[in-house]
Amino acid sequence: MVQETGARATVAAVVVNHNAGDSLGAFLSSLRAEMVTDVIVVDNASTDGSSDGIAPDPAVRVIRTGVNLGYGSGANRGLAQTDADLVLISNPDVSVHSGALTALSAAFAADPTLAIAGPRILEADGTRYPSARRFPSMAVAAGHVLLGTLSPGNRFSRRYRMADLDPESGPASGPAVGSGATVSVDWVSGACFMARASALKELGGFDESYFMYVEDLDLCWRAHRAGWAVAYVPGATITHIQGMATARHPYRMLLAHHRSAFHFASKRAQGWRRLALPGVAVLLATRLAVAGARQAIGPRHKNERQGD
Repeated sequence: MVQETGARATVAAVVVNHNAGDSLGAFLSSLRAEMVTDVIVVDNASTDGSSDGIAPDPAVRVIRTGVNLGYGSGANRGLAQTDADLVLISNPDVSVHSGALTALSAAFAADPTLAIAGPRILEADGTRYPSARRFPSMAVAAGHVLLGTLSPGNRFSRRYRMADLDPESGPASGPAVGSGATVSVDWVSGACFMARASALKELGGFDESYFMYVEDLDLCWRAHRAGWAVAYVPGATITHIQGMATARHPYRMLLAHHRSAFHFASKRAQGWRRLALPGVAVLLATRLAVAGARQAIGPRHKNERQGD
């Protein structure tokens, strides 16, 4: 396992693979460059031979589930196979930049209450993906659901996606992305993040009632409720090539995303707020229909991904 200089924390990596093609090998190469020597690949019944093509490496273990368990369930299987202090949990279509794991590990060393830390995520064209986000209020959530697909730059979506962290999106009201300052946030994208193993154990890992999407939001929400912190670490950078599974099954992924969003809303709503759930269902169904129609003609904005 890689060990941060001057610290005792060991780091392992868990990657959930389902037909990632050549991306998996590229991701493993980036981990090798960062001296990670404990990597668990959880293969969710891939049919493209991607896991079969992994070069023999004593640092890499492959766990074959035999069925597509979904992202969170697959990650939980991998987490059970390592006793590292810190675990990088990631999609396979990712490339870790030099020094990213050291920067993430340093954030944990600096804050013993930190449970989850997300890196700065770049898209293939080099622009920042809004991976650090806020828990939306009911008004912000409704505005984002109604306007996010048709007008991604609306003020509700910008607030939810923490556009103030991105200098390209206008005047920043918070720390600039390039400043390297760790920022306390509500939640970070599960595409790639590092977590404290003891915190994940306390939280019971990912909620396996989510097949795909929103399991990251749910995990961070439960972490906050349990008194743990979540952070965004712009000093750590990865590149994420998105949309591989979506490209193969776009409508199935759209349905999964909106279904997961309603599942989270039903978990979060307490007391009188549960009265709003039928309205939430209508809003999400409307958004799903609009997103499906736009998928048929092709997305025209880089943030138009599964009701992102």
